[in-house]
Amino acid sequence: EIFLKEMPLTASNFIDLVETGYYNGFHFHRVIPNFMAQFGCPFSKDPRSPRAGTGGPKDGTSFKVTGGEYDGKTITRKNGGNIPDEFVSKISNSPGTLSMANTGNPNSGGSQFFLNVVNNDFLDFFNPKTPSKHPVFGKITEGFDIVKAITETKTMNDTPVKPVQMVSITIQR
Repeated sequence: EIFLKEMPLTASNFIDLVETGYYNGFHFHRVIPNFMAQFGCPFSKDPRSPRAGTGGPKDGTSFKVTGGEYDGKTITRKNGGNIPDEFVSKISNSPGTLSMANTGNPNSGGSQFFLNVVNNDFLDFFNPKTPSKHPVFGKITEGFDIVKAITETKTMNDTPVKPVQMVSITIQR
């Protein structure tokens, strides 16, 4: 489930990337048991790329936002394919949620996101005890056991030894 009403800018970005086939063929590039599975870097098409985890959409690509303060506006990705931070809905990084990954710097999220498999409220942008700011924009409605299994695969430096590929993602409306 994508939280388009609660997180319109981040959700619209994700929907655009899905519907344009951006994520097709990418691999999970970072998985940590009892934490999360991270996905969405274009360099992860090659699961052995040393650049996996460092990329985003091309600068200059754009999408239209549905809802919120940017409703109807076209947002252009820039500075590494990034979008503006969206800290509007206080949805916690609880098990099964999808959250925007970023570098820790403002406006540094683009296409990478992670799937929480445990309560990671220390990543909540509204948690005053942490500098982390990772907004939640969706949740897993079925198949959580599969995501959990992905995080439990054998890894080397948090990268799956046996690559785990996302063949495609579709949005059901």
